[in-house]
Amino acid sequence: MQRRCRRLSRFFIRRILLALLQVFIIATIVFSIIHVMPGDPALLALGTERQQDPAAVAEMRHKLGIDRPLIEQYTTWLRNISKFDFGNSLFNNEPIKNYLAQRLPRTLELAIISTIIAVFIGIVSGIIAALRRGSAIDVGVTTLTALGISLPVYVLGTLFILIFCINLKWLPASGFVKFSQDPAGHILRLILPSLTLAFGMSASIARMTRSSLLETLNKEYIQTLRAKGLSKKAVIFKHALRNALIPVITIIGLQFGNLMGGTVLVEYLFNWPGLSTLLVEAVSHRDYPLAQGCIIAIASLFIFSNMIVDLLYGFLDPRVR
Repeated sequence: MQRRCRRLSRFFIRRILLALLQVFIIATIVFSIIHVMPGDPALLALGTERQQDPAAVAEMRHKLGIDRPLIEQYTTWLRNISKFDFGNSLFNNEPIKNYLAQRLPRTLELAIISTIIAVFIGIVSGIIAALRRGSAIDVGVTTLTALGISLPVYVLGTLFILIFCINLKWLPASGFVKFSQDPAGHILRLILPSLTLAFGMSASIARMTRSSLLETLNKEYIQTLRAKGLSKKAVIFKHALRNALIPVITIIGLQFGNLMGGTVLVEYLFNWPGLSTLLVEAVSHRDYPLAQGCIIAIASLFIFSNMIVDLLYGFLDPRVR
């Protein structure tokens, strides 16, 4: 038992250190972006109207910190982001961490709710399809999964708006209301974007659950358990399902990470002010420090969500350890 705990601890430590290394690499790449862009970032940030003013250009270069030696800029950048200090926005001089603190929970809320819905629908439908292989239910689930994987979120979201908002008038089409101000209004506005994101994710989970469970049920140890007299229900839910869900966990983690960066279309379509739309606004306003902060936040969430999946994977499967 102690040996198993030591091996598990070493596995966890390695995965955490690897995640920190990946964040460091992403931070270095994001820092390098502003220096490899063609032209002077200060001129791009100022726009065409103020580019001819040398004083304004010098002020912007100082504001961006690109008037200092490169190595000094790099070490300052790493030191600041290690303290969650991403500087101030060029647009209104407000600290970027305030933007992230306001927008990040909204994107996380949307991604987490979508993931919960997708996991429930995907695993349940995948199990049912596997246990009724070849039936009409199996064909229906397979068809829906193919549709969910191939249908873009902006098409699905538009269809949801047409059906549930314009025709049936059950839900509001878009907008955001704080939960503290109007809990019911907040939940109603969260339903459609969550379902839009969950549909494609649940399709991937259902397909993986079905194929993994079918593969597990055909293994020799499952046949041995059945031959020993264990009930079909006990074999499936106590032995087969746990092993079958190991690759499903990987899919869930990857899909959750993709949701963090892929919510931009859904947030824009439903006017949900999250982190992805903040990144689009930063780029459109040429607010490079704000864009860098958004990219670091999204990439870090993606990396750490994958790290959690690796930890769960190692906990469930001793072969990984």
